Amino acid sequence: MEIGNKIKDLRIRLGLTQEDLADRAELSKGFISQLERDLTSPSIATLEEILECLGTTLKDFFADVQEQKTVYKKQDMYIKTDEEQGTEIVWLLPKAQGCSLEPILLTLEPKHSTWPDPPHEGDEFGYVLQGAVTLHLGDKKLRVKRGESFFYSPKHSHYLENTSGQTAKILWVSSPPSF
Repeated sequence: MEIGNKIKDLRIRLGLTQEDLADRAELSKGFISQLERDLTSPSIATLEEILECLGTTLKDFFADVQEQKTVYKKQDMYIKTDEEQGTEIVWLLPKAQGCSLEPILLTLEPKHSTWPDPPHEGDEFGYVLQGAVTLHLGDKKLRVKRGESFFYSPKHSHYLENTSGQTAKILWVSSPPSF
């Protein structure tokens, strides 16, 4: 069975680039490219990791019909920690790329920031659960504290910065998925 095309179709349907998938699966973009063209075969463990990043399992990937999941448990969620950036991102809805929105839980350590994101289509919403952050939106700097929310169409470069001494937690929702 040629799985490369199926992985590529799923990745594209989820709105991910090869680089996005490679980053999430901690693989090289070149490996993902070769895999999608059936020039290489992954180990079972690597395939399971890729499929987890795509929000599916081996069983569902090879099944003809996938049943949509409704409730997600902690073990279903995908977590990425970037110690250099002082961030942890939890994809709360692993199959969100197949939806019109993508919710994440962002933890931002004191004196750290997310990577700047260039302008793109869609909308972004955030709710600060803990701490406070500065939303950099183009030339604007907007302070958002616990219990406050933000919403914008990302027409300018944007990122969040935690200039406080307390860890910040933000529920962040992007539409369409972009994380």
